[in-house]
Parts: sequence; C-alpha cells; structure tokens
Amino acid sequence: KYQFTPLQKSNNPCPMRGPGFPGSEGGNGVRAYELMVIHDGDLDDVQVQDELKDLRSRIEEVATIAEVDFWGRRRFAYEIDHKTEGYYSVVELTAEGGAMDPVERALRIADSVVRHKLIRLPDDEAARRGLLAGPAPAIDNQ
Repeated sequence: KYQFTPLQKSNNPCPMRGPGFPGSEGGNGVRAYELMVIHDGDLDDVQVQDELKDLRSRIEEVATIAEVDFWGRRRFAYEIDHKTEGYYSVVELTAEGGAMDPVERALRIADSVVRHKLIRLPDDEAARRGLLAGPAPAIDNQ
C-alpha cells in the first residue's frame, strides 16, 4: 500500500498558488489579459456594437482597456450551437488578479455570446505589447 507523508512531493500537475509560494503574486498586482468574445452571427451590426459597448462599460468598471480590436463577422471552423458564423472581438486590458470574474460570469450567461476566452498574458508578452512595464534593460559596464 502507498503511504503519503507530508515530506513527499505531490504529483499534482497544478502547482500551488497564493501568498507565500514562489512566483506568486498572492492576488496583488496588475496583470495583463487578452479577452476574445464571439457574438452570435444572427445579430446585426448595430446590435453587436451595442453589445460591445455594454461589454466595454462592464470591463471599465474593474479594469483598464488598452485596445479593442473588432474583427467583424467570421465563419466558424465547425458548427457551434447550430451556428456557422459569429462576430469576433479581441480586448487587451490590465486588471488586478480576479477582477475580471464578474465580467466572465456575465459573458457566460449572455445569450448573445457564443464563446469567450480570457487569458492572462505572460509578463514578457505584456511588456512587448506595452501593457505592462517590462524588465529593466541590462546595463553593460564594459
């Protein structure tokens, strides 16, 4: 029989997060995110722009928007909920950790949203895009 003792390492693929763990912000600090939203293709352009305006105001309550990129109507690679097209939008933003939870909850229950995905950008990519201050440049003392 296998006996687990507290001194053994866990085989958990997800490392522990939170205060006191290395590389963890503990919920503090500004982070850079990218949010992709696909609105229902059955909507017309005016309805989609109204939905985006509403989404933008929800985001601005908890975060700072850097850029909104509206891709327009695109065909899906496969059928989603018996639909073949949708309106794609990508939002780059900065927010505190966990601040986007209410926005994601609203997107999950919105009838006009087919899919959405919120990802945290790695710090080096966020710095490259100008969303966060990058690491200090190396000083050459030669």
